[in-house]
Amino acid sequence: MSGYGVVIPAFNASTTIAETLQSVAAQTVRAELVVIVDDGSTDDLASAIVGADLPVKLLRQDNAGPGSATTRGIAALSTPFVATLDADDLWLPTKIGAQLAYLERSPQTAGVFTHQRNFRHDQPDLPDPTATPGWSRTTMVIRRSVADAVGPIVDPPGGRGEMIDWIARVREAGFALDMLDEVLALRRIRPGSLSYGRDGARDRGYLEVVRAAMLRRAQNRQGSG
Repeated sequence: MSGYGVVIPAFNASTTIAETLQSVAAQTVRAELVVIVDDGSTDDLASAIVGADLPVKLLRQDNAGPGSATTRGIAALSTPFVATLDADDLWLPTKIGAQLAYLERSPQTAGVFTHQRNFRHDQPDLPDPTATPGWSRTTMVIRRSVADAVGPIVDPPGGRGEMIDWIARVREAGFALDMLDEVLALRRIRPGSLSYGRDGARDRGYLEVVRAAMLRRAQNRQGSG
């Protein structure tokens, strides 16, 4: 089975990243390298990752957003497959093994995602019983060659929607993405995280993502006209 690396963008994640790394270390297929990109944190992230039973590389940058941090992390890997993960989410132990096996059986597939369940930060043992398709950073494993071809993950205003935009660009480039039926990831919901609640300034990012997709479609129509 081909090797893979992991990219974790992290911003003030010192209270959760140790548990996240434990879930990476528990995978049935071991990662060749885990790149953590500290996106301008003000907490002591370095101390929080000490003792991880993993080959870890910590990079630091001024705060630029999770898309920028993820892009930098991917550039630091040389593995044929790249898995990405938010610094407060968790993988179940068979996640990566199932995804790599699927990609090796399906050479026409560029990337594969899994279903996920939410859990509350203060109730880690009570995941939401409702599973949803996880078109997200935490559930993605993608071929490195595809990530290189599509280009940077762009952070929209407000810090939300960068993965929606990038996944759309992968599809627009003609690459196939698939979804596994199994729930293999847990998404943490906590106050202060980008996934918590509604926020007008942050949600503007989603509007920018929709606008960018519409502009790309219009340009493609003009180019083919």
